[in-house]
Amino acid sequence: MSDARTPAQIEADIVQRRDRLAETLDEIGVRVHPKTIVGDAKAKVASQVDQVRGRALDAVQRTVDDIRARFVTEDGAARLDRVVPVALVVVGVVGLLAVSSRRSRG
Repeated sequence: MSDARTPAQIEADIVQRRDRLAETLDEIGVRVHPKTIVGDAKAKVASQVDQVRGRALDAVQRTVDDIRARFVTEDGAARLDRVVPVALVVVGVVGLLAVSSRRSRG
């Protein structure tokens, strides 16, 4: 089997392969460079933090919506049958704390 290519064609093929190999080695060098590895790791961590933060915000929003639904009607009016007892408990606790604070000072 003989190669039908001319020496110039063979030399051109070798130059092309050498250039592709040099590009591949450059790409590998960039990928394994410590700054690239650190940058990739930072990006991955930031992405995971964003995902966790997003899920946490969704959970908080659902909780706020649930609490709001317990104390406010769909048209925005307060549900006095639920707001008044809670307000009375809050006032009572604040009053007890105030009385307790005065007794401990005096």
